[in-house]
Amino acid sequence: MQTPFHTVGLVGKYDKPEMHDSVCVLAEFLQTRGHSVLLASQTAERLKLHNCPTRSLHDLATESDVVVVIGGDGTMLSIARELAPHGVPLIGINQGHLGFLTDITVEDMFDAVAEILSGQYVAEERILLNGQVRRGGEKVFEATAFNDVVLGKGGSGRLIDLEISINSEFVYSQRADGLVVTTPTGTTAYALSAGGPIVHPTLEAVALVPICPHTLSARPIVVSSHSRIELHLTYADDARVHFDGQHYFDLHSGDHVWITRANRPITLLHPHSYSYYDTLRQKLHWGKKL
Repeated sequence: MQTPFHTVGLVGKYDKPEMHDSVCVLAEFLQTRGHSVLLASQTAERLKLHNCPTRSLHDLATESDVVVVIGGDGTMLSIARELAPHGVPLIGINQGHLGFLTDITVEDMFDAVAEILSGQYVAEERILLNGQVRRGGEKVFEATAFNDVVLGKGGSGRLIDLEISINSEFVYSQRADGLVVTTPTGTTAYALSAGGPIVHPTLEAVALVPICPHTLSARPIVVSSHSRIELHLTYADDARVHFDGQHYFDLHSGDHVWITRANRPITLLHPHSYSYYDTLRQKLHWGKKL
C-alpha cells in the first residue's frame, strides 16, 4: 500500500464506555488496510483493549506517522498540547459535543480516515501559546494553550485591574472580569462568548478579548502572533490564569503573565472536502446560501 502514513497512533477519551467500540473497530479497520497501529497506553488500559501494541504518549508521537484522536474538542486540546513538540499530525474524530477540532463524525470515520491516509487531505497548521507567570522577577508557573490563556476572577467575584503591554509598549489598562488571549483556533471558544472576533485558524494572529469590561470603550484587538503580550495584574483580590480551561494557577496582585507564540505548531489533517466555513455554518447554526 502506497501511503505516507504507515504507522498510525490511536488515542481515545477513556472515561466513556462507548469509546471502547469506536477505538476497537477503527484499530481493526486500520490493520486490515495494512497499517501498523499503536494504542496510547492509558487508552488501552482504561478501555481494556488488547488488540494492538501500546505506547506512552511520548513514544506514540515519536513512532507514529499520524495520530488519530477520538473524543471531543477537550480531548483534542489536551493531546495536541502534549504532542505538538514532536511535530506529528493529528486527525480528530468527534465523539463529543461541538466538534470544531474533532470534525469527523464516528459514522463517517472509515471513509474519512481512509481518504486522509491515502493522501487526500487538507493540512492546517495551528499555532499554540506559551504562558509564563512571573512573580518578583522569577518564573513561578508555565503552561501551553491551544485555545486560549484566560486571566479571570476567582471565587470572590470582584473585578480585576490589569495593564496590557505588547512588545514592551503599554497599550491600555482595564478593569474587568478578566481577559481572554486566544489563538485563531480558540476564537470559536470562550472568546466567542465574550464578544470576540472569529479569526480564520490558519492566520498568524492572536486576539485579546476583554471579559465584561467596566467601560464601553474596551474592544477586542487582534495582533501578530509573533507579539509578546504582557499582562500586569495591578490589583486582584482573587484571580487565576487558565490554560485551555484545563490547567490553572492562582495569581497575586503584582504578578505578570507573559504570553508568546509556542515554538512548534500543531498540524491537523482533514478530509479533502473539509471547509472551515461549512463547519461554522453547522456548529453556529448560521443561515445557508439562499
